[in-house]
Amino acid sequence: MRREISRRDFLRGSAASAATLAMSTVLGSAMTAAASEAVTIEFWHSMGGVNGTAMEYLVNKFNEENEYGITVNATYQGDYDDTINKLRSSQIGSFSADLVQIYDIGTNFMVNSGFIVPMQELIDTAGYDTSVLEENILAYYTVNDELYSMPFNSSTPLLYYNVGMFEAAGITEIPTSLEGIEAIAEQLLNEGGAQEVISLSIYGWFFEQFLCKMGLDYADNGNGRDGAATSVVFDSNGGAEKILTMWKQLYDEGYAPNVGTGGDAGLTDFVAGKSAITLGSTASLKQILEDVNGTFEVGTAYFPSISEEDEGGVSIGGGSLWALNNQDEVKQDAVWKFVEFLVSAESQAYWNAQTGYFPVTTEAVNEEVYQANMEEYPQFQTAIDQLHDSAPEYAGALLSVFSDARATVQSGIEDLLNGNRDVAGTVTYLADTINDSITYYNLTNDVE
Repeated sequence: MRREISRRDFLRGSAASAATLAMSTVLGSAMTAAASEAVTIEFWHSMGGVNGTAMEYLVNKFNEENEYGITVNATYQGDYDDTINKLRSSQIGSFSADLVQIYDIGTNFMVNSGFIVPMQELIDTAGYDTSVLEENILAYYTVNDELYSMPFNSSTPLLYYNVGMFEAAGITEIPTSLEGIEAIAEQLLNEGGAQEVISLSIYGWFFEQFLCKMGLDYADNGNGRDGAATSVVFDSNGGAEKILTMWKQLYDEGYAPNVGTGGDAGLTDFVAGKSAITLGSTASLKQILEDVNGTFEVGTAYFPSISEEDEGGVSIGGGSLWALNNQDEVKQDAVWKFVEFLVSAESQAYWNAQTGYFPVTTEAVNEEVYQANMEEYPQFQTAIDQLHDSAPEYAGALLSVFSDARATVQSGIEDLLNGNRDVAGTVTYLADTINDSITYYNLTNDVE
């Protein structure tokens, strides 16, 4: 198997990369060369449906309006796993893509892959001011003080609630924890008319968010940010036990039935008016409102902690843009101009209005389309406030086996709810299984 380079080695750069990735000191002259060659760059993305339509609009707008002779050929590659698997089968220097969209949990793989040019290099060459970008979003993709990819479609989880049910139950304060949800459960069932208190998806991302809300790490070595993670720590720091104990308690009490696995599993019962509360991505807001179609008022609140004393924040989800090392300086300059366009205030305001993802630049708030969208969907202000009330230290873990780890967490929680394991046994199962995956990955890829 291909040997992965360490972060430190990658940051220093090999002799080959120093030669092939050197960019012109004046970006404009490189762009003049790009224009004369009418350069085309290949962009792989994983945005389908409404998001895909919005992506197509932005790509077409750039192709029509850029003055550098750049053409972006954007290709939908399937879901995020499909895209990263295609990269795994590629060879450095002969990628079919120049720019690729990768999900958040693919970050550690991409950093260590040797496939990429750190976005920081493009930023430094262009003299781009990253202070216009959201600090708490940048934190996730920053490793050893270097920004490795450009945030593009970022989200955090929210609590969604049925305003009518809360009013009927006489509840005026929205709970901020699962303990708080438990305390009002009988009111929502008996007076609010709810059939379910909370339709809680069995989703690995939520498990990670509960850890962030406690201010606890998922893995060792600073959550995999000070060095490659060698094991999880959610078993030793008590985080997993606390999460699973409360989850199982809500299930046993009949307040949080098993609604299935995956991020959207709990939304069906909520939009149908069965559950009073659900948890979901900020990017689900517009779809929820469309599906509810005015049958009840949808409220939004911060993602809950487990208990009231938890004082952490939230981590982002979604994806970011990675520049691939194709050893072509002209294409690299063209990639940067396209990335700069995608994170501009105008583009991000449009992207936010069409998809529900955060605008990654703070300047988007000045755009008319952003202001109009916020007026139409005031619930989204909750997402902005929650992002700003969090902090970089809650950026979340970096783990090369995160996709497998999430699947393990989900199967473990499902087994717990079905009575196949108790809480202690589930914690042990999760830790042992994920640790085995981490050890195997590190050994087979010579990760230090």
